[in-house]
Amino acid sequence: MKASLIEKLVIYTIFIIFSFTCILPLIAIISISFSNEMDIALKGYRLIPHQIDLSGYAFVLKKPMMILNAYKISFIVCALGTALSIFIVSGIAYSLSRHDFKLRKQLSFYVFFIMLFNGGLVPWYMLIAKYLGLKDSIWVLILPYLAGPWFILVLRTFMRKIPIELIESCKIDGANEFKIYFMVVLPLSKSGLAAIGLFILLQYWNDWWLSLLFIEKDGMIPLHSMLYIIMGDIQFLTNSYLIPSTIGSTDMPRESSRMAMAVLAAGPMLCVFPFFQEYFAKGLTMGMLKN
Repeated sequence: MKASLIEKLVIYTIFIIFSFTCILPLIAIISISFSNEMDIALKGYRLIPHQIDLSGYAFVLKKPMMILNAYKISFIVCALGTALSIFIVSGIAYSLSRHDFKLRKQLSFYVFFIMLFNGGLVPWYMLIAKYLGLKDSIWVLILPYLAGPWFILVLRTFMRKIPIELIESCKIDGANEFKIYFMVVLPLSKSGLAAIGLFILLQYWNDWWLSLLFIEKDGMIPLHSMLYIIMGDIQFLTNSYLIPSTIGSTDMPRESSRMAMAVLAAGPMLCVFPFFQEYFAKGLTMGMLKN
């Protein structure tokens, strides 16, 4: 009993230390975002700011309507993209999980092949911008990520855990394929859908380069691309010859504004993650196991 208690104590201590080291960078980012630029320059990074200074947030939120509009675009893209992507990915994964599907092997090879190889950036850009005409539209931020091959393969493995006898019994009772899919398969795959849905949501939320490629209208730029542009402006002003004469290197909130942008970008996802935590580990581990 005593040896078992000591082992548990050692294991818990290790995990507590590991968890603290994982949380430490987040605490440092938040602390630096509320720090004064002069304190950062003189005393370096601190876990607790020497004095609270909101100049970094004031610089980033100098045009609040622009940031709010970027948030709106990101929320729309994440909501539509995640819902459509889960529907498409789950449909393909369910088809590939059925052993009686004749084209299962061919389609699985196709999905695996496009996960390793693609047509190249230039043909892909020409297809989307020239032939499909999606440039400067909300759909150009959604459609390229709808059917992720890795998500399909993971969810396919998860859906293989559903007993085929259950599906056959539903057929005997008169249910068609669509009813089986919506009424039986999707509810049983709730944990797998939640895990994959979280990854898809993060993919849409963290994306910034699609808008840099295809969006030229100011009102269509999502949050991460807007913050990327602001960061580029900060870097330009920092390295510019204007600094010594007009702004001053210590007046520009360089580090605090960068960390403020990181907080603004990561904040919504930190609020969303706890709702997926119940299903995340179960859905991901079961989806990774080979059947």
